Amino acid sequence: MPDVQELLEPRGIELTATHKPLGRTPAHALVLAVQKGTDGDGAGRVVLPAGEQRKLSPVLEAAAALRVGGGADEVTLVPAPSGLPFTVVALTGVGDLPESGPERAESLRRAVGAAVRRLAGTDSAVLALPAASEEDAAAVAEGAALGAFAFSHQRSVTAGSVKAPLASAVVHAPDVARTALSRVLDRATALGRGVRAARTLVDLSPNVIYPEAVADYARQAAKGTKVSVTVLAEKDLAKGGYGGLLGVGQGSVHGPRLVKLEYSPARASRHYAYVGKGITFDSGGLSLKPPASMMTMKSDMAGAAAVLATVLTAAELGLPVKVTGWLCLAENLPSSTATRPGDVITIRGGRTVEVLNTDAEGRLVLADGLVAACEEAPDAVVDIATLTGAQMVALGSRTFGIMGDDALRAAVADAARAAGEDGWPMPLPEHLRPSLDSKVADLKNIGDKNGGMLVAGLFLREFVGGPDGARVPWAHVDIAGPSFNEGSPYGYTPAEGTGAGVRTLVRLLEDSAAARG
Repeated sequence: MPDVQELLEPRGIELTATHKPLGRTPAHALVLAVQKGTDGDGAGRVVLPAGEQRKLSPVLEAAAALRVGGGADEVTLVPAPSGLPFTVVALTGVGDLPESGPERAESLRRAVGAAVRRLAGTDSAVLALPAASEEDAAAVAEGAALGAFAFSHQRSVTAGSVKAPLASAVVHAPDVARTALSRVLDRATALGRGVRAARTLVDLSPNVIYPEAVADYARQAAKGTKVSVTVLAEKDLAKGGYGGLLGVGQGSVHGPRLVKLEYSPARASRHYAYVGKGITFDSGGLSLKPPASMMTMKSDMAGAAAVLATVLTAAELGLPVKVTGWLCLAENLPSSTATRPGDVITIRGGRTVEVLNTDAEGRLVLADGLVAACEEAPDAVVDIATLTGAQMVALGSRTFGIMGDDALRAAVADAARAAGEDGWPMPLPEHLRPSLDSKVADLKNIGDKNGGMLVAGLFLREFVGGPDGARVPWAHVDIAGPSFNEGSPYGYTPAEGTGAGVRTLVRLLEDSAAARG
């Protein structure tokens, strides 16, 4: 496994801010926004900081000559005007930039991310996009923190094909108070670190990031923080009745693990439990996947990676909310010891499941984690998982599905929108529930093939309940598509692991803290 200390901060970016005029802050690049034009000729409008029109008039001329359009993910480099301490000016498209709201923030975030990716291999940039408010400045800083990422841990020194991310960025925000800017930069730095760590864990190959390795990473990542870590190995899992984890993991030489992370600040008035699916490689087990479908299955632990990153980020930010993270880790492989279709396993708490498809394994490990999480009677429990291919059929590769109790489902959807992630509330139709009935056990692990994302949610709902039968508010987030980008990078999103869900889960905690005053 690569050095853990290197993984803890995978090539982060240094973020600062300035109120100074543009000519007073030297950097390799100056980044400016371009809005889409409205006159129909395809040319966009360069948005210049107040008082800088004369210095930057050559940029306007270059943009007009090149017919820079201002569309999303469009980045054009032009020479910097003489007399300014920059080598190039990066013109990055913000599209039809809204006046306010989450859509404006995401437009800025994405535009900065695209520019920062384009500037990989350089050392510095001044980000002079429209940032008249704290919210604008936060979006600019987050875009830089999210866009500055490159996975190179498993390349040879001589490969040389991956440029180092932009090393530092200065947010130009003369109208935002210094105290607000400090707060914005601290949050963006912590959030960026968490998302980059989740991406890195997903990107690592499955021969080095198996369940025990993830547990070891969690232990070392938590050192020096206010997060405590408890790891249950096979004997502990057997003693505790965690039949889902044991059943899924019994076909591999790398045994399953249940990792509990706990951040419990003294002033916490709420307790959130996050449960993450952590299948470090999913072959489908004896219900073997087609070879082409296995090629991206290192990503099947993205839910656990998101939970781990979220708990560490919450601690770094000092959020006044108790957070318990449960990483449900196993490797799903075929062997003479693997679970067979038709086997009946017993989930923690005693409910039995007939396993008819060993490739529907994520819900089995999550069932154990949900029961364990609910035993502590948290105020809310949210599970996050790369659970179903049906999620992508229903919502595509960039929108995750949110199911569960109405109020918490709505809160997660609101948090996703505010954070700039694309999540959509989905139902749990009761008419699908009977398809999970088994003739020989309490449940089957598969049901109606139509509405497969919803059927999986109904299965998980069966394992949500607090002590003495009390109901625990619950939501389920299916990130099967958004967690792994098989196409080209866009905005601040790289190829392969995306870190999906981290920003939403952190924002949900922040919203809870704000609601409690």
